[in-house]
Amino acid sequence: MGPARRRGLSNEVADVIREAIFDGRYPPGAALREVELSEALEVSRGPVREALRSLEGEGLVRTEWHRGTTVTVLSSQDVAELDSLREALENLAVRRVVAADASLEAMADAAAAMDRASTPHEMVRCDIAFHDAVFAAADHSRLVQAWQAIRSQVHLFLITRVNVSTAGYLEQIRSEHRDLVAALRLGNVEGALKLFAEHRRHALDLLTVPDGAN
Repeated sequence: MGPARRRGLSNEVADVIREAIFDGRYPPGAALREVELSEALEVSRGPVREALRSLEGEGLVRTEWHRGTTVTVLSSQDVAELDSLREALENLAVRRVVAADASLEAMADAAAAMDRASTPHEMVRCDIAFHDAVFAAADHSRLVQAWQAIRSQVHLFLITRVNVSTAGYLEQIRSEHRDLVAALRLGNVEGALKLFAEHRRHALDLLTVPDGAN
């Protein structure tokens, strides 16, 4: 029973650290020190160490011998790879949702929840929740697993995007997701795929501005 409890505790610690990353308390590049975390969370260093290993597996943190553990800073290659993989997964999900005439209720609810988001980090959570609903509606267990494998990194991608600029962000995201739901309701696959691509590109373009262009 002891090992199971320790594993449970490390999961709880990972949840707390993950949420702190997602709400901006630990931005990309921030140091995550075992001693400080164990003191703040009132746990031993063992569960903290296990939690950080778990978060490293999700791609949220990186550990280097000369720097310790830090919140992942996405490189240009990371950004490009995440975008291309997300595109492939979302294209399949959208095609399945339209082909099956799947219920859009959860997606509509997620889009409506964006009206209550008052900060960029809250909006990012709503954005992720919307895409969770898209993949769930696709009714393809391995596709959902593939999305879950990159979900935390996509969340970090979107946090990185809002850290660059929040100008017009809240209303833009609300509008884009209302349009996505409307496109899915119409059942036009190509039209929906085009809007999903434009939605992804808005974030990608902000993160791939050539050096010195700002």
